Amino acid sequence: MDRLTIYPTQRLHATIQLPASKSISNRALLINALSHSTFVPENVSDCDDTRVMLAALRNMPEVIDIGAAGTAMRFLTAYLAVTPGTHMLTGTERMRHRPIGVLVDALRQLGGQITYAGEEGFPPLCITGNDQLEGGQLTMPGNVSSQYISALLMIGPTLKKGLCLTLTDKIVSRPYLDMTIAMMRDFGAQVEWEGADSIRVSPVPYTPQPYRIENDWSAASYWYEMVALSDDPHAEVLLPGLCYESLQGDARVRDIYNELGVVTEFFRDKEGTNIVRLSKGQNLTCWFSYDFTHQPDLAQTVAVTCAMLEVPFHLYGLQSLRIKETDRIAALETELGHFGLSLEVTESAMAWEGLYRSEGDDRPAIATYEDHRMAMAFAPASLRTGAITILNPQVVSKSYPTFWDDLEKAGFSVCY
Repeated sequence: MDRLTIYPTQRLHATIQLPASKSISNRALLINALSHSTFVPENVSDCDDTRVMLAALRNMPEVIDIGAAGTAMRFLTAYLAVTPGTHMLTGTERMRHRPIGVLVDALRQLGGQITYAGEEGFPPLCITGNDQLEGGQLTMPGNVSSQYISALLMIGPTLKKGLCLTLTDKIVSRPYLDMTIAMMRDFGAQVEWEGADSIRVSPVPYTPQPYRIENDWSAASYWYEMVALSDDPHAEVLLPGLCYESLQGDARVRDIYNELGVVTEFFRDKEGTNIVRLSKGQNLTCWFSYDFTHQPDLAQTVAVTCAMLEVPFHLYGLQSLRIKETDRIAALETELGHFGLSLEVTESAMAWEGLYRSEGDDRPAIATYEDHRMAMAFAPASLRTGAITILNPQVVSKSYPTFWDDLEKAGFSVCY
């Protein structure tokens, strides 16, 4: 399947079962493995990233190919460093060009035995694990991917001296670190922030626990976008299984979209299930500005929403988007160009003053760059364009395999 075309629904009224959070799923799977638990976490995400993580932890083959799963690459690098055995950790061509040197350097300082099988600073990695690493003091930049830091924190309880991690520079994606710390505590770890830039993990082993994973606020963002872009004044989407007091930083999507015309309500049904109701509101800003340092995965969705609503915007704190599945800033600049937008782009920001350089394409075909979020962020634009074609739409399997089916359930026509 190399493309599909989406035709919008005139009436948006649906109840959607979102996937479980892959961020929580992969942390739960790793911590569960480090605790040597016989429990199986409940409601594990059924997506590419989680499947490769689960397969690796269950089978532990000599060569572990994680495909395009960046979270699995980072978390497994740390896990394999403290797990006896020798393994080769590799992935897709794109993965072999995503940097991992900061994490490898940190693990080497802790005594980890890791060598590069190809280019220095990039996968594939040859890792010989040791469950008797000393641990201790470690300093690293805070402005790198939070997954590097989370990977180190999660192995902290297994280290003889624990881990005292000091972060320099501005800490990015801090909600993901808080998520990691909260989940570690759920499994009995002793971990604390010491001041604004230091985290201490005591050498206290994890305790096996039953654990249930909440649904994915990142996936919810595309339904926020659909409600925002729909012309149906009575548009309503119900999303069961989302928590108000969520561990996920992307739960801030409800505050972001409050400025973009979407009302969020929380309630419980008679069975006690948490449900979020999205509906049209009157609060549409005439200018949108937001720092995505702590919610980088929402940036594409919000950029497309603002463009389709013709709301000028300034999105900043986007530095981590350059090293995601693709260079997401460059990809957004290219694909929003199909709509004629004249954008101003820097290394870490994107702005649109409401100006157009051309009329745009009548029926745009959106390249996805092996990036699931490009596909899902642009699909709702069909509500404004009348139809939109997505190239290589199968990329959604990375985090939301049922996305196209769910669009059809909501009344969209999806033509393969």
